[in-house]
Amino acid sequence: MIGVDNSQLGVIPLAEALNLARTHAVDLVEIAPNATPPVCRLVDFGKYRYELSKKEKESKKHQHANKVKEIQLSPKIDPHDLGVKVMHGVEFLCDEMKVKLTLKFRGREMAHKEYGFQVIDKFLKEILPWGTPDSPPKLIGKGINVMLSPLPRNKRAKNPREGEEKLGDEKEDPDGDASPDDETPPAESSPKKKSPRNNPRPEAARPEAANIIPDDATPTPAA
Repeated sequence: MIGVDNSQLGVIPLAEALNLARTHAVDLVEIAPNATPPVCRLVDFGKYRYELSKKEKESKKHQHANKVKEIQLSPKIDPHDLGVKVMHGVEFLCDEMKVKLTLKFRGREMAHKEYGFQVIDKFLKEILPWGTPDSPPKLIGKGINVMLSPLPRNKRAKNPREGEEKLGDEKEDPDGDASPDDETPPAESSPKKKSPRNNPRPEAARPEAANIIPDDATPTPAA
């Protein structure tokens, strides 16, 4: 059993453990039910759940950081296509992912490897505000490989896609900044004359009038 101060209390009976929990005004939480004997802890249950959720978030962050996304290039890639590839790399790096950059040579392209290195260098220069290469680009077999790691959040540039989304929201609501002085008041409608046909009857308006008996009325004997 684990105490309030995270100290080992050893193996104790269940009744004694419950008394200790009442004494310290905490809960008796079973943290390892499959152990022999089961392991319990004296802790506030709400605090225990908060600690578990915090550990889960931290573990998810590490799992996300370990993910690697691959981007493939070619020596004859179009400048527009290269820009699209760069934006994909920016999104991956902003999501705390590593990026594996691969450029493959085909056929006689191996005779001009310098073109492939020029494409890789251009890609690295454009993506430099968001990530840095772990090592210089290397020629392995018939391709050039380099691994990119995201920069820390305080040193990394903002994701340009976030700015585009905010701009799109403003365009969807162009009248959102209109001043109240520019609004024209609605035209007042002239009161319509009610038809007597639509007016309720006096009897129907107060159906309880028939059941009112004056105080000075004498009751009529029943037949």
